[in-house]
Amino acid sequence: MSGRAPVRAAAAAAALAVLAAITACAPAAEPAPTPEPGLPAGVSVELQQLRSDVAARQAEVLVTNGTDETLVVGEVAVTDPRFTDAATRVAARDSTIPAGRSVGIRVQLPPVACDVVPADATATVEFAYTLGDTGGRASTPIEDPLDFVAPLHERECRVVLLSAAADIAFTGFEPAPAGEPAALELTVTPTGAGGAGIRAVQTTNLLTFAATGGDTADAHTIDLVLEPGESAPVTVSLPLVPLRCDPHAVQEDKRGTIFDLDVEIGGEPGEIELAASEELRGRILTWVADWCGFGS
Repeated sequence: MSGRAPVRAAAAAAALAVLAAITACAPAAEPAPTPEPGLPAGVSVELQQLRSDVAARQAEVLVTNGTDETLVVGEVAVTDPRFTDAATRVAARDSTIPAGRSVGIRVQLPPVACDVVPADATATVEFAYTLGDTGGRASTPIEDPLDFVAPLHERECRVVLLSAAADIAFTGFEPAPAGEPAALELTVTPTGAGGAGIRAVQTTNLLTFAATGGDTADAHTIDLVLEPGESAPVTVSLPLVPLRCDPHAVQEDKRGTIFDLDVEIGGEPGEIELAASEELRGRILTWVADWCGFGS
């Protein structure tokens, strides 16, 4: 038994030596290709946000294939210093864009970055592609022709500031018969920091408010001031009525339950957007259809 041990040790050492030689000869993993600056000739891109993208905080990279060959776009990432991370495509798939066609590739917007905001902030898109028989990765600045990023960043950073003073949400809804206002419940929970206020809630493209004292045609007045030390939740009942009763306005609704709030933070007025939850949205749209007489 003792004479066999050196033989086994020698065999093991030889096996390790062969393995090391094989490993040394194996090709090293190739690094990911570096994106080429610019776009393939004939290809153009732009960043846009459609009404259907707003509630989900998404956007679209519109890719136009102006070549004579089929373009296939894979991974997509949009970087912008106004966001904490890259916006990447919602669906992990490839997009085939025939010659002469355009395709919008939906990306999910990350949270806004509010600490440093360069005055000349620009976005860059990077994507993997094949065009005919060639392929690679492209990187280029991307335009925002509808100018949605800057206002979105401003509004959402204002929400961040406001959250230091209070948490604000729509928390309930009570429908009402036709001709009477429903009650949409807005709950404001102060943190105690103070220094902010909720002035009014504006109408949407689908909903408005039953007239009460101090209201205008475009807004329902609240005038809630958040004082330092206050922490008790405040609930405001908003008297809601439909602004319009054409069925397609409900069936095609995209922003009817997203309200603009007039706020004040540190003495500075501004606006934020506040959306009803999907559950409340469904109840409100069902009520509008019933109220207007075209519900099921």
